[in-house]
Amino acid sequence: MKTELHPEFASLPAAADARDIVGKCVHCGFCNATCPTYLELGDERDGPRGRIYLIRQLLETGQAGVNTRRHLDRCLTCRACETTCPSGVEYGRLVDFGREALETRTARGMADRFARRALRFIVPYRRRFEFLLRMGQALRPILPPALRGKVPARQQRLPVRPETHPRRVILLDGCAQAAATPATNDAAARVLGRLGITAVRVAGAGCCGAVSYHLSAHREARDFMRRNIDALLPAIEDGAERIVSSASGCGVLLKDYGGIMRDDPEYAAPAARISALTVDLCELLHGEDLEPLRREGLPPVALHVPCTLTHGLGLSDPLRDVLARCGLQLTETRDDHLCCGSAGTYSVLQPKISTRLLENKLAALTLENPSCIATANVGCQLHLATRAEVPVRHWIELLD
Repeated sequence: MKTELHPEFASLPAAADARDIVGKCVHCGFCNATCPTYLELGDERDGPRGRIYLIRQLLETGQAGVNTRRHLDRCLTCRACETTCPSGVEYGRLVDFGREALETRTARGMADRFARRALRFIVPYRRRFEFLLRMGQALRPILPPALRGKVPARQQRLPVRPETHPRRVILLDGCAQAAATPATNDAAARVLGRLGITAVRVAGAGCCGAVSYHLSAHREARDFMRRNIDALLPAIEDGAERIVSSASGCGVLLKDYGGIMRDDPEYAAPAARISALTVDLCELLHGEDLEPLRREGLPPVALHVPCTLTHGLGLSDPLRDVLARCGLQLTETRDDHLCCGSAGTYSVLQPKISTRLLENKLAALTLENPSCIATANVGCQLHLATRAEVPVRHWIELLD
């Protein structure tokens, strides 16, 4: 698909990258077969192929309207299309470019602007998010049922004994996870300790930048990235062998720091180093002797593998292998490649589509009445728990 850049985009490296990505598309349509929004809505413009045409039109004319923005907004960025694509189209990068370009070319309504700014102002900041979350949890008993279901119960935390092992890794706390599901990293620290690895927490590390980046505030996202890089590098220099993320949504962006910051003269090299050292928690455990964690006779669980782990990181099989080696039996599920509808802030900004995808996913996960649902990302965990009839937990809690 040949694309001639509009003069407005001619000098922008990101636009040239977008043109090259568009050029790889051969219009086969395989992507639509695995696109959750296309399968739900049946509109070509709500599938990857149609959105690629819309972005191509933007690149060639320099113009796009609110309809184009609406179809790009409906994209989950689940990247299932990338797994399916025979031509290697990097659709996730392309849609991020398209969204950012449209933010300055189309005007949003007041309610939409407020919601997006509120998400950027609250979620990436742990203390702000935790303050509002604790308020919601305190008022939970008197909230209307529909709202009550969206406020997660406060987790009971078990102590993490301070340990010192020759091997050390940095365990990222992130932002929302540290407030809403702190038991995840507590469990991760205990499990790593039993494997002879010390989990180090870096106080200055916070939000990875994903919330801002996927809401088209790329400059703001890069500021989060720079702060993380500055905080993490001293711990790496001090001997930490890896940066470990237990939230696959954060991990997939951290692994892309090098690409996102490649044009930054000061941070390009450090960002690439951060990306090279980042691993998902299951990726780390996959290379370890897991015999100390193995148990027999455990009740079967349903595994939900987030899109960020399946399509973004390609780690679905390693996670399944880790759980099997630890003795966990998995129930039958279907449509594992399809998104649950969480997708970062998507469940807030696109609630109708998100709810339909959630209902589909829960039906697909509970075919064999599992004892619980295990997942690998905080956003998916909270989203699934709003309607699940069984507990939803991070898989590391089950190993713990």
